[in-house]
Amino acid sequence: MGKYYNLTPKQIVEELDKYIIGQESAKKSVAVALRNRHRRNQLPDEMREEVTPKNILMMGPTGCGKTEIARRLARIMEAPFVKVEATKFTEVGYVGRDVDSIIRDLVEASIRLTKQSKMREKYEMAEGIVEDLIVDAMIPGNKAKKPQNAQPSNPMNEAMSLLSNIPGMSTYFPQLNNNNNTTQTAPVQEPETSSTELAREQVRQQLRSGVLEEQYVEIDVIDNTPNMIDIGGNESMSISIGNIFGNNAPARTKKRRVKVKDARKILLDQEAQKMLDMDQVNAEAVENAEQNGIVFIDEIDKIADDSNYGRGPGVSREGVQRDILPIVEGSVVNTKYGPVKTDHMLFIGAGAFHVSKPTDLIPELQGRFPIRVELEPLAKEDLKKILTVPKNALITQHKMLLETEGVHVEFTEDAIDEIAEIAYISNETNENIGARRLHTVMEKLIEDISFDLPNPDMKEVVIDKDYVLEKFGDKVSPYDLDKYIL
Repeated sequence: MGKYYNLTPKQIVEELDKYIIGQESAKKSVAVALRNRHRRNQLPDEMREEVTPKNILMMGPTGCGKTEIARRLARIMEAPFVKVEATKFTEVGYVGRDVDSIIRDLVEASIRLTKQSKMREKYEMAEGIVEDLIVDAMIPGNKAKKPQNAQPSNPMNEAMSLLSNIPGMSTYFPQLNNNNNTTQTAPVQEPETSSTELAREQVRQQLRSGVLEEQYVEIDVIDNTPNMIDIGGNESMSISIGNIFGNNAPARTKKRRVKVKDARKILLDQEAQKMLDMDQVNAEAVENAEQNGIVFIDEIDKIADDSNYGRGPGVSREGVQRDILPIVEGSVVNTKYGPVKTDHMLFIGAGAFHVSKPTDLIPELQGRFPIRVELEPLAKEDLKKILTVPKNALITQHKMLLETEGVHVEFTEDAIDEIAEIAYISNETNENIGARRLHTVMEKLIEDISFDLPNPDMKEVVIDKDYVLEKFGDKVSPYDLDKYIL
């Protein structure tokens, strides 16, 4: 569970405010939904099963923050999250059971989250092993030598020897068993010379001090390239050899020459992976998906049955609603990790609802989204805050991008006002795409600067109101800006 899981609703809203401007009503609703999950876990087992999440239906124009709210909520919880477009299931060739792929994708997301979490716990244990592997790659130690009287192994004899160890079979292979016992001799390990030990210890100290980070080393890495057998048909008709033999197939390795700092990351992941109990990871991931999974269904308004469009497409859209309904109500979906229950997953539906209304959804589906939240279009002040306030503010992103080329860019206050004004007017006179309009304005604004870089003569750039007007204001009227922006 996420480190913010025990936050109060007010504290959750404060976390969302770091990245999302406005939409206080929607933040309040999702904060309460998140807190209710924590409250549900405090209930007795019998009552806990009876309490189901109250799903949320968000209504608002595109670009106002619907998806971002749900995505940030999932990150706060470190919960499995999947976003799906409802219109995907209205495409040609749609089959009802394909809706189950939503839950399968959620389980895969949960597997990745749980695996990453478990691997972080193993990193500390694996660091010592990784250090030894890098030292061995740079200064190989003395290997164990076979004794001179050792005979070459015979695969048939080895198989017979295994059979002779089975109770009741030794009478059939007594001589072979005895011969194997007499011929097997422990390998002779030569002690390392003092000079090798000293060199290895010096390399170890240099590794710990970070002196060798840029030096190249050759390591053995696991080859994850799948061995696929084509069994005919379309491109998906193939089978992996690893799936045939399961975990009994030996891991293939290959040599890679990389820097020490990269080798450390690769080997650390490999060794931590070996320490994982994947059965436990899969079991915890399925439970995490069932109890904490968040499914975001976007464009849900596009499958609403509006009688103004006639019965033809309406029947198809209503069919999609009826296929989604069992998953939202609570059902069991079969995945390759086992059956997964959807009863306690949180579903968030979102749509602009310009043409259709929430009441155009079938009544059964309406009842599964009891919490309705209407998001407001972004005003000029909201657009201005989006440029500067969030941690990932748009102006901050562009500044850092240009600083990689050695150029410091400064935006004046009146320039920020003008950028917000241009985006707001363009949204009002053309299609309202919300905060996404700011991306198009900013890209157009710094296009010439980015094109001229790298430039040793350009060290500092100041973007003021006059510069913004030069790019936009002098060319077109405020009601014609959309031709140049999007």
